[in-house]
Amino acid sequence: MGERKVEDMSLSALFEQARKIHLTVTESGADQDLVKKGCEVLEKCEDMISKLGLFSSNETKDDISTNNLKYLLVPFYLAELTEKLAQEERIQILKISQAKLKEFITFCEAMELVPQEELEASVQGASNSFADRRALKIARFRRQRAAEAKLTEIKERKERRGRSTKAATLSTPVEVGEDDLLDDDGEEERE
Repeated sequence: MGERKVEDMSLSALFEQARKIHLTVTESGADQDLVKKGCEVLEKCEDMISKLGLFSSNETKDDISTNNLKYLLVPFYLAELTEKLAQEERIQILKISQAKLKEFITFCEAMELVPQEELEASVQGASNSFADRRALKIARFRRQRAAEAKLTEIKERKERRGRSTKAATLSTPVEVGEDDLLDDDGEEERE
């Protein structure tokens, strides 16, 4: 199966390819060709998101379609992959990565995606005690684990539903006017 050119791919396909590259690079190490390909794909995603006008500075997370929320991660993925580039100008690479991370954090704050306790902790800065920082870190880790477990559960449920729907379609005729089942996992996935 041949790969399609980046220019010919949809935003959804580009993002999925970039997500897989990001996962591969972060789990197994940095093959420089793969890192460069990931950066290229993510830059194309950024360009398409900008041209499509998916996000506006006056929106919050509630105003964004559930299907488009994942595209908020593009600057984060790009920052992480950029950081893994091995080039002579290491300081310049780190500055570019840092700028993308700042862009991501600023956008998350504007979209009201950052929990209030995280904002308060960042405002207080280093004045927190070790115990407070540790408690925040533990709470953040628990939220991340719970979110990952919930996403895995939703994905498994969708796969099971897809298989059972396909099996039911093959075994029973569809009547005229029968409506498709709505995806009841949308709200959980959005969360």
